[in-house]
Amino acid sequence: PNTDFDKRSIDSWTEILSGGPPKDGIPALSDPEMRRTGDETRLEDREPVITVEIGGAEPRAYPIRYLTWHEIVNDTVGGVPVAVTFCPLCNSALTFDRRAAGQVLSFGVSGKLRNSDMIMYDRETQSWWQQAVGEAIVGDLTGTELQTLPSWMESWAEFRDRNPGGLVMDRPEGHN
Repeated sequence: PNTDFDKRSIDSWTEILSGGPPKDGIPALSDPEMRRTGDETRLEDREPVITVEIGGAEPRAYPIRYLTWHEIVNDTVGGVPVAVTFCPLCNSALTFDRRAAGQVLSFGVSGKLRNSDMIMYDRETQSWWQQAVGEAIVGDLTGTELQTLPSWMESWAEFRDRNPGGLVMDRPEGHN
């Protein structure tokens, strides 16, 4: 109800579909617990992780097994506020700088899809963001683009072997 639906870059509301769960029905994570690579024993070698390496910060791995259930992690890496995002439906993994329009945004899962891709929303303005391109498509920030940060998907073994002192996102509390 706080989204300004008069501001939008989409041509037709028929482009927006329900993904099933309601807004925040898929709970995004914020400031996740991290553990040292050498302390992680639950991940199998071939399991995919999203790797984020920014400047001189310790490399971080975000396991897809957790992102499949949460889709967005709001974190800070090397002083940079980031959103690590994963859309299980289209298998797209992208990491964004959360600073936009003079503020730090915090992202959640809207429960909506466009072109089979997740639509995120920011909690500050309630604008809707297309995950695959990092652009606001509905709301006050329509047309604003998030800066994409270097990240990639690789196996846990590749990350662990290259980064023996790196960090990996710990299992979220209550995750089974």
